Amino acid sequence: MEIIARATAIFFFVWIVTRSIGKRQLSELSAFQLVLLVTIGDLVQQGLTQDDRSVTGAFLAVGTIAFWVTVSSMFAYFLPRSRRVVEGLPVIVVRDGHVVDEALRMERVPVDEVLEEARREGIADLREVKLGILETDGKFSFIKESGGDSQQSSADKRISAS
Repeated sequence: MEIIARATAIFFFVWIVTRSIGKRQLSELSAFQLVLLVTIGDLVQQGLTQDDRSVTGAFLAVGTIAFWVTVSSMFAYFLPRSRRVVEGLPVIVVRDGHVVDEALRMERVPVDEVLEEARREGIADLREVKLGILETDGKFSFIKESGGDSQQSSADKRISAS
């Protein structure tokens, strides 16, 4: 029972830590950060099972973590309002060609990263962007301005057709 309580506590601690680190930082790990992530995994394991090296202890720890991952994904799916707590929300970082400085500051993302991602999408100038969004997975999405017509992606067309 102690392993289940430890696994539950560590699950929520790791969830809080990853939410506080920020979307963008988690989506692009450097080699050093990857090593730190592996080290954190080892430290978590030690805190989870303490001196218990049994197969039963490992099953309990992994099962408890899997249980909480499943519960959190079910909350996000069945209770849409909980999604903002569980997964976070996308953040608008460019609106009508202008960078939203406050959003970048809150997400700790430099303007240079937004410009770099826009160039990867074939956007030379942010003035071409109607909306730039930092998604919950740390990636950027850009919706370009169009002449007079509203430009829709294929995903938007499928959603509006439903």
